[in-house]
Amino acid sequence: MIDSSILQGKKASYFTLGCKLNFAETSTVAQQLRAHGVEKAAKGEVADICVINTCSVTEVADHKCRQAIHKLVKQNPGAFVVVTGCYAQLKPQEIIETEGVDLVVGSNEKGNIIPMIMERMTGAHTVRTAEILTFAPSCSHGDRTRYFLKVQDGCNYYCTYCTIPIARGRSRNGSIASMVEQARQVAAEGGREIVITGVNIGDFGHSTGETFYDLVRALDEVEGIERYRISSIEPNLLTDEIIEYCAHSHRFMPHFHIPLQSGCDEVLRLMHRKYDTALFRHKVETIKRLMPDAFIGVDVIVGTRGETPEYFEQAYDFIKSLPVSQLHVFSYSERPGTKALEIPYVVSPQVKHERSQRLLQLSDEKLHAFYASQIGTQRPVLWEHAPKSKPMHGFTDNYVRVQTVNDPSLDNTLTTVCLGDFTPEGDALIAQPLSL
Repeated sequence: MIDSSILQGKKASYFTLGCKLNFAETSTVAQQLRAHGVEKAAKGEVADICVINTCSVTEVADHKCRQAIHKLVKQNPGAFVVVTGCYAQLKPQEIIETEGVDLVVGSNEKGNIIPMIMERMTGAHTVRTAEILTFAPSCSHGDRTRYFLKVQDGCNYYCTYCTIPIARGRSRNGSIASMVEQARQVAAEGGREIVITGVNIGDFGHSTGETFYDLVRALDEVEGIERYRISSIEPNLLTDEIIEYCAHSHRFMPHFHIPLQSGCDEVLRLMHRKYDTALFRHKVETIKRLMPDAFIGVDVIVGTRGETPEYFEQAYDFIKSLPVSQLHVFSYSERPGTKALEIPYVVSPQVKHERSQRLLQLSDEKLHAFYASQIGTQRPVLWEHAPKSKPMHGFTDNYVRVQTVNDPSLDNTLTTVCLGDFTPEGDALIAQPLSL
């Protein structure tokens, strides 16, 4: 039995890079440490323990991770430094050789990170990166309004550009019963909205013989949760059945995030994606037919190996033709050990940048048009806490950012407003009272 008194009275600092899933997992680590008497270090306060949860989706991400490690080691002299996450899984030896790092924890060990910290706080530098087999549940709540519930981890897809299956292992998940229990706990804590997260959430059920559709229906029955949002879900796993269910649900919002990656079928084949543009268009058009005001975000990668100028133009025209609301644009980054390195055609950094800028401009146009289409409509808004000197913001059910004057009584409440014009910054619509 490990004596947890070693943690009593300690202060911890947390730094997270990457996806919402990472933030959910960091939040769980913070909760576990707090249960052992470890409080979060205040801004400017030197921490006794530093936990850095890393990303490795691109070389830029790796660089940011290294910077973060060096910064936290410098800012917290003498702290016990723990590095976990995808970068830790992929390059553990590189990290443990970094001055100041005490413990490197791979993806499979995240669920055991607290006893490992207690074990090693007085020991030698250690690396723990076992084969990734287990599912570690987590649910983050950076504020009382929106929670991030991890329902799945890992991926069985081996897209040619991606290291996620190596960094996070095969697809696995907790049971529907355990997810429902976590959602009930969120409701008990006053949470109103849950974002369902994972690496490949549509693949939910491999570990338990269940399905994502079953999960959606079960979560929809949890009293006290007003809103669910489905984070990134593969188009081939976003079934028409799920879309139709969400269209008639009062709790699942008309908001989808679907990775496209390329709007060119040839590039999709080079990527080893499991769908084509015809299927993707069908999904988008089905959503819009059943939920005309739905917000649809789309992931796109530019400059992958094999993306010739002709292929990019095909992709651009396809994306432009879709009734989507926003693009999340990523520039391709070569990752060691991926099959994409075998593709001969290489896109230069300058061309990648030019293509990114074109798609970002297209995204701005689509987002502005979507917001403009909502002006004059009445939508429910879940308001978020804001400092006294700042305007208050919230999001409609269909993910339009809305602004109003600061009123603390609105914090974490749902009100229906009329959507007015754009704010001067152009990043939100102004809430107006309903006409009598």
